[in-house]
Amino acid sequence: MIVAIAQINCMVGDLVGNQAKIISSAKAAQAKGATLLVTPELSLCGYPPEDLLLRADFLLACDQALQQLSLAVPDMTLVVGHPHRVDGLCYNAASVLHGGKVVATYHKQALPNYSVFDEKRYFTPGHAPLVFAHQGMHLGLLICEDIWQAQPAQLARDAGADLLLVINASPFHLEKHASRLTLLRERAAELGLAIIYVNTVGGQDELVFDGGSLVVAADGQVALQLPVFEEAVALATVLDGRVQNQALAAPLSQEAMVYQALKLGLTDYVQKNRFPGVVLGLSGGVDSALTMAIAVDALGAGKVHAVLMPSEFTASISVDDAVAMVKQLGVKYSILPIGPLFDGFKLSLHEEFAGLPFDTTEENLQARIRGMLLMALSNKLGSMVLTTGNKSEMAVGYCTLYGDMAGGFALLKDVFKTLVYRLCDYRNSISPVIPQRIITRPPSAELRADQTDQDSLPAYAVLDAIVAAYVEQDLGRAEILAMGFDLADVKRVLKLIDSNEYKRRQSPVGVRISHKSFGKDRRYPITAKLDF
Repeated sequence: MIVAIAQINCMVGDLVGNQAKIISSAKAAQAKGATLLVTPELSLCGYPPEDLLLRADFLLACDQALQQLSLAVPDMTLVVGHPHRVDGLCYNAASVLHGGKVVATYHKQALPNYSVFDEKRYFTPGHAPLVFAHQGMHLGLLICEDIWQAQPAQLARDAGADLLLVINASPFHLEKHASRLTLLRERAAELGLAIIYVNTVGGQDELVFDGGSLVVAADGQVALQLPVFEEAVALATVLDGRVQNQALAAPLSQEAMVYQALKLGLTDYVQKNRFPGVVLGLSGGVDSALTMAIAVDALGAGKVHAVLMPSEFTASISVDDAVAMVKQLGVKYSILPIGPLFDGFKLSLHEEFAGLPFDTTEENLQARIRGMLLMALSNKLGSMVLTTGNKSEMAVGYCTLYGDMAGGFALLKDVFKTLVYRLCDYRNSISPVIPQRIITRPPSAELRADQTDQDSLPAYAVLDAIVAAYVEQDLGRAEILAMGFDLADVKRVLKLIDSNEYKRRQSPVGVRISHKSFGKDRRYPITAKLDF
């Protein structure tokens, strides 16, 4: 038996496009001898469809698309993920299509309702296994979270399954690939059944799905592994009930995984939302440099427009390094000095600000002028504004509402500053595109004379560790202090995190690469007294 694994990039709501992708995959696999094609979770409608699932017209359209798909490839067996409405209840389903008909439908039993998942809002859990016959074997069908729980797989085995097919929309974060692999190996060995694990790939708003589909033998050994962050249709061979060892994709470093996730997340956000390109402010600092490098790798230099907006506080080397980088990459760039605009604002506010010192007000004015210029270019040219702030800044509010936070997509929103530096070094190891001085200079917002980030913040190694402990690990003050951090640093950082939720709530969506990003993962109240 030859099973085709369709690791495909589906778009939420694009029933026609997703149908076409499934049909194309099926015909290509069939030409290579496959008799069964397995597609990812909710492949017909894309994942996650969120509140589209509350619309009757959407569910009806999904039902009609499934019937059309069953007729399109009648001489091959397909496993297709889709929403399924029965007697007013909606299920996360997978159907077996053959001979122009839907011959069986399985309802997902384990509904995740943690982290970025909210499936209990939309779906009713199923309670019964599904095992179907194909070429002399009995195949058990599961959907994503089902394999993370013991009972659904055991029910399939008890119902006579010889092999498990698991369809998934499992999003990426830094620890996910290792935990997923460990789980599959343990589950296969525990059940004594091989597992064909099919994962979707692509970007959907803040989520990125990494693919990396797997075939794990009954003894827990990996027999086949597909590449990550790219579409693929691969064939898994089952001979005498045993999966055969085939190619394993080469493992990637942590930096390479993150870089590919950011690149794919940006590519799909721009392309699926039909933006002609992106525009970003290029400051000569490390964050905007990395953002531009990823944008060029994702979209091509012709779709990236860099804007340099120097002020009286911008060092000449910042402009020199930014110009050197755009020329190295072949990116279109503009230089729009903000001095005259800044002077105009100060003149208009002169009487209101009389006798008051220069402070963050004037600093934020500069950021907002830059944001206004970028948004004007976006409105006129249609390109989407990429913001360049990182997770460290977002955590403590070291960013300006309607200034450097203004834009459509925050590429580095879930990337700590310390990781930004590692990603710059990784990108330069492929080819040198980021001037070394950008990486080695002390970071500065350059909004006042002789400013550095560490005037206002602890060293980034310290800041990132405290933020990770508080935000990602949910540790309290006492636990963080027990890790050896300075009391003043911990009190200051935690206060900044708590008091800047209102900013984060207004920030653009950005690629999730950690198990707890600022977005769906972490939902804190804006109005709260957190002094415990």
